[in-house]
Amino acid sequence: MIATTSPAPDLGEETSGSGPKGDVGYLQWFVFGLFFIFGGITSLNDVLVPKLKELFELNYFQAMLIQTAFFAAYFIVSLPAAALVQKVGYMRGAVVGLLIMMAGCLLFIPAAGAGLFIAFLGALFVLASGVTLVQVVANPLISMLGEAKTASSRLTFAQAFNSLGTTVFPYVGATIILGSLATVSAKDLSGEALIAYRAAESAVITHAYIGIAAALAVVALVVWFNRNRLIEEKAPDVGFLRAFNLLKSPRFAFGALGIFVYVGAEVAVASLMTNYLMQADTLGLSAQHAGERMAFYWGGALVGRFIGAFVMRYVAPWKVLAFVALGAIALIGISVSTTGAISGLALIAVGLFNAIMFPTIFTLASVGLGKRAAEGSGIICMAIVGGAIIPPLTGYVADMATLRMALVVPAVCYLVIALYAAYCRR
Repeated sequence: MIATTSPAPDLGEETSGSGPKGDVGYLQWFVFGLFFIFGGITSLNDVLVPKLKELFELNYFQAMLIQTAFFAAYFIVSLPAAALVQKVGYMRGAVVGLLIMMAGCLLFIPAAGAGLFIAFLGALFVLASGVTLVQVVANPLISMLGEAKTASSRLTFAQAFNSLGTTVFPYVGATIILGSLATVSAKDLSGEALIAYRAAESAVITHAYIGIAAALAVVALVVWFNRNRLIEEKAPDVGFLRAFNLLKSPRFAFGALGIFVYVGAEVAVASLMTNYLMQADTLGLSAQHAGERMAFYWGGALVGRFIGAFVMRYVAPWKVLAFVALGAIALIGISVSTTGAISGLALIAVGLFNAIMFPTIFTLASVGLGKRAAEGSGIICMAIVGGAIIPPLTGYVADMATLRMALVVPAVCYLVIALYAAYCRR
């Protein structure tokens, strides 16, 4: 339950109160852990893009289908996930999501055995379905566990743990998964040698995801044993298709669009980052070292979210959102118009300005949802499908022109976010 300060038309019944009862302090740290897990797993896609691009000799558009397979799950699964959470509760919903994530990780085993790109895409979709369910649980839950007036700050702080995961996982993943790309290339092999190379490199990917599956099993077990710590008020069962009437609110609908373009821009930049930093006119790095630099991109988001959690206690969230959106556009402009270290570092620095966008857009859009918070979270999580659509569009521009020109696509996305911030000053 989220306490609201003003009525919002057409958003259903609103309530006020202190939120769910239970061990709130403990639960906040539990939710922080969930943000760490799904953030880290999502960021591993940025390592898989250059890996599978090389392994299956894909162009940029085809390689970006990795993100399409992953983020399409948000569009397909989000509302059913919200309905499930309404039925079984947040804690049990989190367990189901973690188990689905574990199943997706284990599907990398038959995908590697088949040696088919489409099999990897299928495993990623299942994995993302679990991530979607966990995120539908985590976003409204952290907003509920405290005072409404500090919800934006609290969600931003939780997103810092998301960024901690996105900082740690890509660095480790680049070392494990991308290490061999510097010495061997699928383009130089054929016949039996190519088949053997793909099998060996696919096994490297599989081992990494088996380790993640084992960790997820442990977390799911811990959550199950703590499932009764939260005493929840059951939300009204309105049918998940009715959730779409939340889009009658211009503020909520514009916010959903903001999430769409934000996720698309962030994922597009991250997906191209490794190849961008490998270019001779930027940093000229090897695949492994370029992939490791992703830690600085996501690390910037980590630092920015801690800063943002503090700043938004004193500065209106819409002002902070407008500032970082315009800052991201400026950094992309610098990266595109320069060469060498400045070009590479400017693009990496975009991560710092991404930091507070998701939680701020989410909370600005969710004002007044009351008991329909789970439905609103489902709709907003559907909007994360921007990560499935905008990266392939960016990849297509890269194929038709250059990686530098392709960055115009995320720049336009950040412009939409700046416009949403201006709209929310009303």
